[in-house]
Amino acid sequence: QVQLVESGGGLVQPGGSLRLSCAASISIFSINTMGWYRQAPGKQRELVATITRGGTPTYTDSVKGRFTISRDNAKNTVYLQMNSLKPEDTAVYYCNARGTPDRAFVYWGQGTQVTVSS
Repeated sequence: QVQLVESGGGLVQPGGSLRLSCAASISIFSINTMGWYRQAPGKQRELVATITRGGTPTYTDSVKGRFTISRDNAKNTVYLQMNSLKPEDTAVYYCNARGTPDRAFVYWGQGTQVTVSS
């Protein structure tokens, strides 16, 4: 069982920044892909960004150039730096961990609320 604990959410004005953190209960060194997803009220959960074991990031088009995903294997933590936030970024943000070369699994955190409003 892998526990993922998100933190760093909150209320921010449009144009502001937040940094989300996802702390894992195990070493993330071998985890194939770590990711951030979000779910706005009345909408389906959507992919925001992922980062591979080798450090390769991918982003959904709506956040490219504004969000940056990173991982610190020594701290077993994944980050999502969010800049130039927009009201449409308002959602619950979830951390996700997918498998290792030896074991298939998918784990989710409990989520952290991000609200962008003036």
